[in-house]
Amino acid sequence: MRKDLWRAVLGRWLALGFRFYLGGVFVYASVYKIGYAAEFAETIASYQIVPALAVNAVALALPWLELICGALLVAGVRVRTVSAILAALLAVFCLAVAVNLLRETPIDCGCFHTLDERMTWMTLVRDLTWLAMAVHVFFFDSPLALERRYQSTLKEIET
Repeated sequence: MRKDLWRAVLGRWLALGFRFYLGGVFVYASVYKIGYAAEFAETIASYQIVPALAVNAVALALPWLELICGALLVAGVRVRTVSAILAALLAVFCLAVAVNLLRETPIDCGCFHTLDERMTWMTLVRDLTWLAMAVHVFFFDSPLALERRYQSTLKEIET
């Protein structure tokens, strides 16, 4: 019984740390991409996964999705929904990285604004770790999620 309580408490507080960390990572990653969409489009094209007609649309939309989801995750709004979206994004990122590593394509990651950030197997490990964090946040929602507080207030008002 005590072990289950410890796991529940640890899981929730660990999810809080993951939530802030992942939210910050996605906000940070999005800022440069928003300002330099053309360079980001070139990076997306170099992956040779997204159809050529969709590259510009993805380069414009993806950073804003990352920014909004990261900010909502930090704020604690719609945590489960946002963590599911980020987990899906990370799964796609992991697949794209793995495909290009297996192809032995020498391209930059494009994850952050640093130049010459070559993709390596450690890039895949990092993305898989972030994916595990997003899944953890999804299943162990944080005790400081704002939506819980407002939902309980709304339920009190309705009754």
